[in-house]
Amino acid sequence: MSERGPATAPSHASSPESPSATAATASLTRARRTSLLVTFILGGLTALPPLSMDMYLPALPQVTDALHSPAATIQLTLTACLAGMALGQLVIGPMSDKWGRRRPLLVGMVVYVLATAICALAPTAELLIAFRLLQGLAGAAGVVIARAVVRDLYDGDEMARFFSTLMLISGAAPIVAPLIGGQVLRFADWRGVFVVLTGVGTVLTLMVWRGLGETLPPERRHTGGVGSALRTMRGLLGDRVFTGYTLTGGFAFAVLFSYISASPFVVQEIYGASPQTFSLLFGLNSVGLILVGQINGKLLVGRVRLDKVLAVGLAVVLVSAVSLLLMATGVFGEVGLTPIAAALFVLMSAMGIVLPNTNAQALMRTPHAAGSASALLGTTSFLVGAIASPLVGIAGEDTAVPMALVQLVCAMLSVSCFLALCRPWQQRDPQPAPAPAKD
Repeated sequence: MSERGPATAPSHASSPESPSATAATASLTRARRTSLLVTFILGGLTALPPLSMDMYLPALPQVTDALHSPAATIQLTLTACLAGMALGQLVIGPMSDKWGRRRPLLVGMVVYVLATAICALAPTAELLIAFRLLQGLAGAAGVVIARAVVRDLYDGDEMARFFSTLMLISGAAPIVAPLIGGQVLRFADWRGVFVVLTGVGTVLTLMVWRGLGETLPPERRHTGGVGSALRTMRGLLGDRVFTGYTLTGGFAFAVLFSYISASPFVVQEIYGASPQTFSLLFGLNSVGLILVGQINGKLLVGRVRLDKVLAVGLAVVLVSAVSLLLMATGVFGEVGLTPIAAALFVLMSAMGIVLPNTNAQALMRTPHAAGSASALLGTTSFLVGAIASPLVGIAGEDTAVPMALVQLVCAMLSVSCFLALCRPWQQRDPQPAPAPAKD
């Protein structure tokens, strides 16, 4: 039996339909046939966080010198942006459930563009940190509302398939962002990176304005204020299965964050790879993630139960993490770069199954509060990832054990949440988390 999320009420051939109902059905049918432009818009919105973070990485030493600040202070510009994107989702997600998707998204994108432009002009590290925080808060609108729009338009296997399609676009961002940043620094100083990000944000804002219509009809919007939003989130977290998929995806995302934080050091400093070799391996791992995501969406979804596919993906992540820890601790003797790179490739590729399917399974249960659910998914992933990332360097610069250990612990926690809370062996007809009471 294929597991599907709570769908809308089925139509009956014998039931007469009013003209307005017929028009609404036709509109929904057209919306489901998502155009290529809308796919690119949603992919671009989900790619905005890695673009904002990774494009800036090659410029960090230059920013330290230009603003005459210690490296630890400049590192806070990354932390501020990441924290903003995590916390902004908690605010913007419920707003989109109340006022629709389009208006909060456009406001968020405009603020993102303005904040990014001011970052390019910031004269001090303190102002840069402040506006990076604002940039993250506003940029959160893109990623949280993009997931909510997908939930508005799709259900069940179709939603999982579309999330895999989005990975084709958003998964390329970690590959190209550092390359773009490095190329920008050949022709401009660090401020040029923010000029390019301002341009990217402006183009995305115009695309949203011209090409993305409202997907949440007024009758499905929430009334009430902060209290209603908090009750909605409490109801979502009270749904064991939704919380299970949220935590499963969050800890899996922490495995990914650990890799991003530690791999430049591990691959180059410990295993002696050149920057060019590291870039090649980083790109190959990202390509593996994208390709497996497409296999998930094109071949597996609709043919194999989503929980079974997710279980296989989590098992591969866990086995890869165990292998990395064994190699890092010397159980197999001294190993070179090739086995480490192979294990990282397998681990990262498996994320192409885990991440889209946890998102889809969680959002299937939340047709009444997709914005709030998307906020909880995104905030959990960013916060858990932000906590895990600093731990990979806790033992200094001479060992890869911390990276492998953090990845293994996070993988084990992800599997534990999947088994204990999602209980994939149960052939359930999922019920949505309870809708909040009307104010």
